[in-house]
Amino acid sequence: MDTQQHSADTGEMNPKPKSSKAYKEIVDWIKALAFAVLLVFVIRTFLFSPFIVEGPSMEPNFYTGERLIVNKILYKFREPERGEVVVFHVPEQGRDFIKRVIAVSGDTIKVDGDDVYVNGEKIEEPYLAEAIQEAHARGELYNNGPNPNYPNSRQSETTVPEGSIFAMGDHRNNSQDSRDIGFISEKEIVGRADVIFWPLDKISIINHD
Repeated sequence: MDTQQHSADTGEMNPKPKSSKAYKEIVDWIKALAFAVLLVFVIRTFLFSPFIVEGPSMEPNFYTGERLIVNKILYKFREPERGEVVVFHVPEQGRDFIKRVIAVSGDTIKVDGDDVYVNGEKIEEPYLAEAIQEAHARGELYNNGPNPNYPNSRQSETTVPEGSIFAMGDHRNNSQDSRDIGFISEKEIVGRADVIFWPLDKISIINHD
């Protein structure tokens, strides 16, 4: 009797129920998904966010439907610079715009047809050189819209205020920008557009020169 009992006591331990292992796997998956959601939230809120281009205002460099990655952290460490493509809020319209920084705090600005002057000097705009050349070959101005120049009847101030930028669309004759809506507060800037990630054949790092 004692011998039988001893044999039973020294036998192998019963394996854990399968239900216990399944429960642990489910908990692990939940933790991983929760972490992934938190990571995405942090990245989109504080670091990067996607932006979809709508409308022709940044042609010929950006087109409707293109998807961009916006760097939201960059301007926490420095001010925007001339030539950079930025996304910013327009509270009065309840939407975001994408435009190019033409002048920054303290600069004076003048737009005369296809010539843009910052602090009294005409600036070079290589990102528009081909489009302007093609328009001139047709005997036209590239910037020939209904409200092309600056200052104008809508906006007359020529010095960019502290903490603001002057921004314009690359499609100068079809862009609602600082010539219409005035200077953009840096507080409204979402970030700098850094990468085109869609469509696949357009994947590239955005040149801000």
